[in-house]
Amino acid sequence: MVRTLRSVVRFRRFEPDRAKRRLSRAASVADLRELARSRLPAGVFDYIDGAAEGELTMGRNAEAYDQWEFVPRVLRDVSALDTSVELLGRRHPLPMALSPTGFTRIVCPDGELAVARAAARRGIAYSLSTLSTRSIEEIRQVSDGALWFQLYFWRDRGLVAEWLQRAADCDYEALLVAVDTPVFGRRERDVRRGFTLPPTLGPDTVFDGLRRPGWTWSLLRSEPITFANLTGVAGYDGSSALGLADFAHNQFNQSLSWADLDWLRERWDGKLVLKGVQSVADARLAAEQGVDGVILSNHGGRQLDGAPPILDLVAPVADTVGGELDVICDGGIRRGSHIVTALALGATAVMFGRSYLYALAAAGEHGVDHLLGQFTEDLHRTLALVGVPAAATLTPDAVRRRS
Repeated sequence: MVRTLRSVVRFRRFEPDRAKRRLSRAASVADLRELARSRLPAGVFDYIDGAAEGELTMGRNAEAYDQWEFVPRVLRDVSALDTSVELLGRRHPLPMALSPTGFTRIVCPDGELAVARAAARRGIAYSLSTLSTRSIEEIRQVSDGALWFQLYFWRDRGLVAEWLQRAADCDYEALLVAVDTPVFGRRERDVRRGFTLPPTLGPDTVFDGLRRPGWTWSLLRSEPITFANLTGVAGYDGSSALGLADFAHNQFNQSLSWADLDWLRERWDGKLVLKGVQSVADARLAAEQGVDGVILSNHGGRQLDGAPPILDLVAPVADTVGGELDVICDGGIRRGSHIVTALALGATAVMFGRSYLYALAAAGEHGVDHLLGQFTEDLHRTLALVGVPAAATLTPDAVRRRS
């Protein structure tokens, strides 16, 4: 009996690491999202999970991938898959990069440091937000990989010039100019929760924190959360998150125009990319301005509710300017198969942010490693099953819109 049982049953080895135990059953981004929900206070979870107003655009970003199906080809040699792509003048081993996210340490004490380390291990680019909770310099200290800096082009040109110099000194390769934030979007979940940055304390906030002791204890043991790139800035004390809304409101520049790109070019020698392009017409203007790439993005649906789902823009933009600059798809990526769909429609690469925040909340740096590994495996498997041996050779023939 024992021999028979041993022939069909294996006992699972005990995993002493609690984070790895949690991740062992996380088969998808949806699973990571539920782990994040179980570990974060409700207000913090809604901050990373929510979007603008009725959240229509956020939902449509993800749903757009369901409108496409693959056209698999068989008897193709896929024994040596190549997932690398040429992106912003560098060969990347995977057709993906990590989007910038603000106030990341509210999710996990290591915040951006954990994400940057995980990205470097996979050889993919990590983008640091202007409103990060780790500084430009701190990120470079933990990463020898490709780093990009996402810039809010604020009114204070002296401050902007300082950021550009600091990023250049730390060998950041690309500047991602956020062009979709003349003002902040209205996030109704945060309004309903009374959620602010930093969180304001009340009986409900305290109770919520007590229900998530792991998150609360980690937060209390870590150093204070700051907007690291604003520390020492005149008019705002970056050592505290208090007052950011008023400061940022006064700094966002509604008068920015295409002509302002010349000012950036005079001060930045690296790659110049526009993040937040949402129309073919603006992609055409970007190409005429000679930028190196456009990131098709609606800020994860967190700015203008009713903006177009990003995947729907990929093919028309790629058809118009694909040979002149890199086209990066940022929005709704939840599986490696989504990456294949975006590339087939004409994207050079994809970016994602919300997915890795779920992973970071679920299990810290291990969680981000888990997600990137999952996406990499998905990518290999999908390419093999579609019958395309190299990601860079994907064409629209590999997909078709569902009838």
